[in-house]
Amino acid sequence: MDLLSRIKRLAIARRIVFTRKAEDEMALDGLTEDEVIEAIVRAPRVEKVIRSTSPYRTERVEKLYVLKGFTFSNVLVYTKGKIAKDAGAEVLYILISSKRAC
Repeated sequence: MDLLSRIKRLAIARRIVFTRKAEDEMALDGLTEDEVIEAIVRAPRVEKVIRSTSPYRTERVEKLYVLKGFTFSNVLVYTKGKIAKDAGAEVLYILISSKRAC
């Protein structure tokens, strides 16, 4: 299964977690969780993959996936997230950023 399909399946199954930053951005833009999920499901592609590094994580390098998709109301939404795994199985899509796209 390709990457975009994996992310969409996690979103549809609501196996998704919104970080505090994502929630704050959504509140500022007046977006609901449902609208963000709609945008993920309707995204045509993964826009880019970012290799993020931080000394505060146990894993030094993580892949962040940027998607842009429209809600059913035609609002363009930017999301950035990562797939979390437990014992090798994908369990959650963690949204780090969710806001209206510029």
